[in-house]
Amino acid sequence: SGLVQVVYDPDLPDVFATAEHVRNEFVVRVKGRVRARPEGTINPELPTGEVEVLGLELEILNRAETPPFQLDDEDTSEELRLRYRYVDLRRPVMQERIMLRARATRALRQYLDDRGFLDIETPMLTKATPEGARDYLVPSRVHAGKFFALPQSPQLFKQLLMMSGMDRYYQIVRCFRDEDLRADRQPEFTQLDLEMSFMDEDAIMDLMEGMIRDLFDKTLGAALPDPFPRMTYAEAMRRFGSDRPDLRCPLELIDVADLMDEVEFKVFAGPAQDPNGRVVALRVPQGSRLSRKEIDEYTKFVGIYGAKGLAYIKVNDASQGR
Repeated sequence: SGLVQVVYDPDLPDVFATAEHVRNEFVVRVKGRVRARPEGTINPELPTGEVEVLGLELEILNRAETPPFQLDDEDTSEELRLRYRYVDLRRPVMQERIMLRARATRALRQYLDDRGFLDIETPMLTKATPEGARDYLVPSRVHAGKFFALPQSPQLFKQLLMMSGMDRYYQIVRCFRDEDLRADRQPEFTQLDLEMSFMDEDAIMDLMEGMIRDLFDKTLGAALPDPFPRMTYAEAMRRFGSDRPDLRCPLELIDVADLMDEVEFKVFAGPAQDPNGRVVALRVPQGSRLSRKEIDEYTKFVGIYGAKGLAYIKVNDASQGR
């Protein structure tokens, strides 16, 4: 599978005439001889760029209308791509994403299978459960006026499995939640759902970290640290002001209250001496490019979260101390 160049020789007039009518997305049957491309025609952009097929036979199996967009056009709008999803899925980037998903699910199954987990399917048609979102309802044909609910998660079923002695369960399961779209959630989505009996916190984290390391290694060839970096909730809030910080972001809160508790400027000294107050510094790369107006807007923004003020110092050239 893939892309390969096929050429036809005018010395075969009937076949050459048929080849002249071939257009994008035509389905064809080709018979020919693989040969090295002539000097000067090698295409390093293709995996098959050093060879071509010298066509000897050609049959058009199915003609195609002009495609709504070219598969190599990166500027096609998302709306148009989704309208012609069957064409969009032919694009190499979409093909790779689907193959990556398949590799990921295969790696997850293998990892869990090797550690004694059972892949068990749970019902899709069930009763409503007290989850955090609304259920999708399916009317019952045999019980007039009654409805099934599509599961928001297999929570109840996996707890039943634990009670039944299936002490290690997993499934890659479809879930349904009748709620508004979010960046990481759609009305229907797939999740890896698992449950274990008689596990403590460290054992669970070790197992899950190992699974993620194995997944990235097998699907992307990326080596992740062992163990993963960890920090307490208190440290995360102190350093980043968030319980889910993105450690790729260089913005970190640095406590400077010990430098401010004796200064005469009460705006700094007051919070520094207050047990419930805090004075922190935030180093912003390229922050010297910010205008006064932009800084004033940030001052209003931090006030939303309880900050009493925002002072700044611009460093234009650290090597010269200015």
